[in-house]
Amino acid sequence: MTDSTAIRLVAFDLDDTLAPSKSAIDPRIGDLLIALAERVEVAIISGGQLAQFTMQVVDRLPESSPEILARVHLLPTCGTQYYRLAEGGVDTVYAHSLTPDQRDRALAAVEDEARRLGYWESETWGDILEDRGSQITFSALGQRAPLEAKKAWDPTGAKKNDLRAAVAGRLPDLEVRSGGSTSVDITHRGIDKAYGMRQLAEQTGIDLDAMLFVGDRLDPDGNDYPVLAMGVRCQAVDGWEDTAVFLEGLIPTL
Repeated sequence: MTDSTAIRLVAFDLDDTLAPSKSAIDPRIGDLLIALAERVEVAIISGGQLAQFTMQVVDRLPESSPEILARVHLLPTCGTQYYRLAEGGVDTVYAHSLTPDQRDRALAAVEDEARRLGYWESETWGDILEDRGSQITFSALGQRAPLEAKKAWDPTGAKKNDLRAAVAGRLPDLEVRSGGSTSVDITHRGIDKAYGMRQLAEQTGIDLDAMLFVGDRLDPDGNDYPVLAMGVRCQAVDGWEDTAVFLEGLIPTL
């Protein structure tokens, strides 16, 4: 069990931590998130866009008071956008978008390199490329690909890492990083989940030492690793069921 001393905020990755990839949270997770928000601030940091947060989490939360909902912080695209839950919707704290030139160069580079490497698939579930405003995302099998297909496409992560390296070489002024199981994300330089945690500290006034991060990819190649590397307390999980068990033990101690 993680030491709960002085925890004032608990932050989560989304896919494969709170829910299966691109899927809605289980009601058990919804209940636990609200129970947690009754005690501390709650944040979700992911490479996904706000619409994904809304579909997967916000629309699935049980009814609660405006005061409790206001303790929920949403940081899509790793913190380049920041929203707070409010009665009837979300309030925008900020959104830092890519310039048109950055967007166009990112889209061209990731498509060119995916085709060159043989990673541009002809049969997909939805769009391969997505402009999320503050982030360009490449999803090898499309945005709505089933979990089993994504696991089979790149079981070792080698394809995704090859593509990330190739695109990064063409975009030295931008950040190119591995995202989900089949995705590569492109943002402003210095944008990762550590950036999101620093934004949380700045916006809430809560010191990083009083935060806990929960994620499924805390390994050195994982997109949660920057949070661990910056020294924030972290809890590794393997799927939403593992997260639920962890929260059921943590919440009574807060």
